[in-house]
Amino acid sequence: MPEVETKAQESRTAKLSLPTLAMMVVGSMVGAGVFSLPRRFAQETGVVGALIAWAVAGTGMLMLAFVFQTLAVRRPELDAGVYAYAKAGFGEYLGFFSAFGYWASACVGNVTYWVLIMSTIGAIAPALGDGDTVLAVVLSSVGLWLFFWLISRGVKEAAAINRIVTIAKVVPIIVFVVIALFYFEPSVFADNFAGADYAGSLFQQVKGTMLATVFVFLGVEGASVYSRHARRRKDVGVATVLGFLSVFAIFASVTIVSYGLMPMSEIAELRQPSMAEVLEHAVGTWGQVFVSVGLIVSVLGAYLAWTLMAAEVLFVAAKDDDMPRFLKRSTPADVPMNALVMSTALTQIVLVVTLFSDDAFDFALNLTSALTLIPFLLAAAFALKIAAAGDRERSRELGVAALATVYTAFLIYAAGLKYLLVSLIVYAPATVLFVMARREQGRQLFAPRERVVLSVSVAGAVLGVVALALGWISL
Repeated sequence: MPEVETKAQESRTAKLSLPTLAMMVVGSMVGAGVFSLPRRFAQETGVVGALIAWAVAGTGMLMLAFVFQTLAVRRPELDAGVYAYAKAGFGEYLGFFSAFGYWASACVGNVTYWVLIMSTIGAIAPALGDGDTVLAVVLSSVGLWLFFWLISRGVKEAAAINRIVTIAKVVPIIVFVVIALFYFEPSVFADNFAGADYAGSLFQQVKGTMLATVFVFLGVEGASVYSRHARRRKDVGVATVLGFLSVFAIFASVTIVSYGLMPMSEIAELRQPSMAEVLEHAVGTWGQVFVSVGLIVSVLGAYLAWTLMAAEVLFVAAKDDDMPRFLKRSTPADVPMNALVMSTALTQIVLVVTLFSDDAFDFALNLTSALTLIPFLLAAAFALKIAAAGDRERSRELGVAALATVYTAFLIYAAGLKYLLVSLIVYAPATVLFVMARREQGRQLFAPRERVVLSVSVAGAVLGVVALALGWISL
């Protein structure tokens, strides 16, 4: 496939409106995570802890949304937001890591979608188990490559499908909240208020929910990733905030109303998707079927959006000479085909890895969140760097960027050593791509500061492999 970089190509690039960009954000965030929230929260905390967790996560993620809004205005020349901000602020190697980590998180996140679809169907087809059987992986792989074919037809067509799917999938979630309120039992809610004995201290409860909240909010940066396709650059930031506020209300509502339907100890034992199981408890089998159908539509739409974003990040990084040249080749339909193939291949590999994990869904969910934390931290720190160098009129931007930076740093702590090490196992080998790009350009492979980053990442990856081999940590 020839490289397409002419002005004719630019004129054919799909230009997305504000509503479409906002729906891309909503479509990216409303996926597998929302349907898993009841069990994930019930395993960690009660009503009090959930309210605090959503307050922390909502505030922190809103600060990140404002960060992406500000950066879209301050640095409009930067495309593929998360990656570009890390590079502009902290150099090419950390920018490369940000691009790779964000891309890898999108690919691993796509695995959660297929696992949850198979687990949903597994309620009536036991051979699929919890989405982690051999048959489930085979069927997921077929779906994976069917979507590859669909996306290869063009970004514009895929974005249009996502806009329709976004509307279709939000309706069942809102209906769930309304029905849950109708069957809400105050006595059950009161019993769940303080949490169960197994939940630990309030701080531990809140800390335990953080990776789940990160996962459901992934996609808040969706509009900035697609900034090169925006009809107007200022629409990127507005779409980000509008999309965030919409889904925040949905996610918090789904979590809290569930505590009024069942004891949290029972919710914690439900199979995923736990939202379907909760509604079945309230209204019977039709409730489970209703949510399950909505889940499949939702997940397939989110999968489409995330696959598009994953390929876009690799493509733009390659165009900036931070990835090997083969990744910047695109078709006349504006599809970065090699980046799309690489994204689909990594998703396929992780699908197979889930066969060896204790809990396929939770493993993929937590790893997705952990991989995203470094790109988010670097983007927030870049905004802090810009605001600190500005005038006093930017004091609000400085405060927002500082809060976003502190929040993302706390998330890395909350993720724990296990997922930090597993993330480095993924990050470190990626340096091969960085070396390929540098050699293609005839440049020095690593600057002195970059060698420090390389040493830390390799040391962490080696420690992670040793920890897995000796059983200190497990998948």
